[in-house]
Amino acid sequence: MPTPRKLQEEAELRTLRPGATPAAMSAGRLRYEEPCEIRTCYQRDIDRIVHSKSFRRLKHKTQVFLQPEGDHYRTRMTHTIEVVRISRTIARALGMNEDLAEAVAWGHDLGHTPFGHAGERALAAICPEGFLHNEQSLRVVDKLEKNGAGLNLSAEVRDGILNHVGEGSPATPEGKIVRLSDLVAYINHDVDDAVRAGIMSENDIPAYIADATGRRYGKRLDTVVKDIISASADGEIKMSPAMDKVMHEYREFMFAAVYRNPIAKSEESKVLGILEKLYSHYLRNIEKMPADYVRLLDTDSPERVVSDYIAGMTDKYAIYKFSELFIPEAWQVR
Repeated sequence: MPTPRKLQEEAELRTLRPGATPAAMSAGRLRYEEPCEIRTCYQRDIDRIVHSKSFRRLKHKTQVFLQPEGDHYRTRMTHTIEVVRISRTIARALGMNEDLAEAVAWGHDLGHTPFGHAGERALAAICPEGFLHNEQSLRVVDKLEKNGAGLNLSAEVRDGILNHVGEGSPATPEGKIVRLSDLVAYINHDVDDAVRAGIMSENDIPAYIADATGRRYGKRLDTVVKDIISASADGEIKMSPAMDKVMHEYREFMFAAVYRNPIAKSEESKVLGILEKLYSHYLRNIEKMPADYVRLLDTDSPERVVSDYIAGMTDKYAIYKFSELFIPEAWQVR
């Protein structure tokens, strides 16, 4: 009798549209494993990512605003959740593999640093080998998780994680869906958070952008997602040329209004100092890092391993370690 996994794989082959990536056609894993009887390879990858330590740490990593006072600001984890939902919506509407899109979305930001893109820029400046969060996300799932064993994910999930940003292009339509969904998610929710923070109001959005996408958060999201679905009906995952132009200009507006806003970014100048001090300290005191990282020195340079350790920190933990190492404890009155 066919296993539940086999039945699901057969259903995908019957129902997914041409160009989609059925689990039965996966190129496999870095190391061979016996297939699960219940889950397809992509469903198994979802579980591995969501149960990982790197994923749990995303709840305390900055999206845009450092250490915001308020429970409703996005973190790297809530951003990831929103990307997952947008990705599945688009994949379902286009007849693509929802599980593959979901797996890529869950894993795309696992390599993000503390303090968001400010932390990424800081590590890129400090580490002689450079630093890009998409490359680090792949390193997390390939090598850093599970005490150096990695998660051994499917080739298509690994490709989507690596190519969700940057010059590369995902090899699967599901990976391309996540790449667009990431952009759609952060542009829209970063406006929402900026309004919440009093950095801007929705009326500040240029009229031609608001007219094209909508003047409220839900409407903007709905408009852009529907545009992607409509424009991708021929099998090529994309926005319409008009929406692509609007979203490019929307992103430029957000850089001017929010991402480089001196009020929103007033604390970011401190990030480089914190990470520089931590990096220098652990480079001089490699043995002070956890044993899981020290073992990596058998195959990787000290500079890369120290970057791995710092990139894996949450905002709170980086600040805690900085305080522990460099700020004198107050004298106690007895």
